[in-house]
Amino acid sequence: MDAFVESLLEELNCETVFTIPLFGGIPVSEAVVVTWIIMAGLTVVAFLLTRNLSVEQPGRRQLIVETAVEGAYGFFNDTMGGLGKEYIPYLSAVALYIGISNLIGLIGFKPPTKDLNITAALAIMSIVLIEVAGVRKKGMKKWLKSFAEPVPIILPINILEIFIRPLSLCMRLFGNVLGAFVVMELIKLLVPVVVPVAFSCYFDIFDGLIQAYVFVFLTSLFMKEAIEE
Repeated sequence: MDAFVESLLEELNCETVFTIPLFGGIPVSEAVVVTWIIMAGLTVVAFLLTRNLSVEQPGRRQLIVETAVEGAYGFFNDTMGGLGKEYIPYLSAVALYIGISNLIGLIGFKPPTKDLNITAALAIMSIVLIEVAGVRKKGMKKWLKSFAEPVPIILPINILEIFIRPLSLCMRLFGNVLGAFVVMELIKLLVPVVVPVAFSCYFDIFDGLIQAYVFVFLTSLFMKEAIEE
C-alpha cells in the first residue's frame, strides 16, 4: 500500500521540465509543456482543415468543419439565449483544450488539468471574461449598479459571488479529474487485468469530455447572467 501511495503522489506531482534563464530562472512545469504540445497540435489541425476552402464547391473536409462550427454556435446560442456571439470562439477553444487535456493521458502524457494551477488559470480567465462582457454590454455604471440588484441588501453576496464562481469552476474540474485518476489507479491495483480497460473508457474518455462540457456550459450560463438586461 505504501508503494501505491508513493506511486500516486509521484503521478500527482507536477515536475519542472526545464528552467528559462531569465529573472533568476523561470521554471516550466510538465503541465505547461503538455499544454504547448496541445496548442501546437490544434494549430496544425486547424491549418490542415482550413486549407483551400471553397464557396462554390466545398469538399467533404470543409463540410465536416462547417457542421462542427455550426454545432458549436448552435449550442452556445441556445445556452446564452442568442447573446454573446463574439465570445463563442473563446468558449469553443476552451472546450477543445480541456477535452484534449483530459484525453491526452491515453497516449502517455500527464493531463494538464490534473495540475491545480492550470484549472485555476482557466477559471480565472473565464470569470475575467464574464465580468468584462458585463461591463461591455451594460457600461461601467450600470454594471456596478447590478451588484445591488434586485435589492441593495444582497450587495455583499453579489460581490462575494465574483470570487466563489472561479473557485467552484476550478475545484469542480480539478476534483473530478483527480478523483477519476485516483479511482483508476485503485482499480488497476485491485484488478490489474481486463477490468481497467472498461473503466478507462468511462473515466478517461466519457468523464473527461463531460468535464469539458460542464466547464464551458457553466461559463456560458454565468456569461448570460452578466450580459442580459
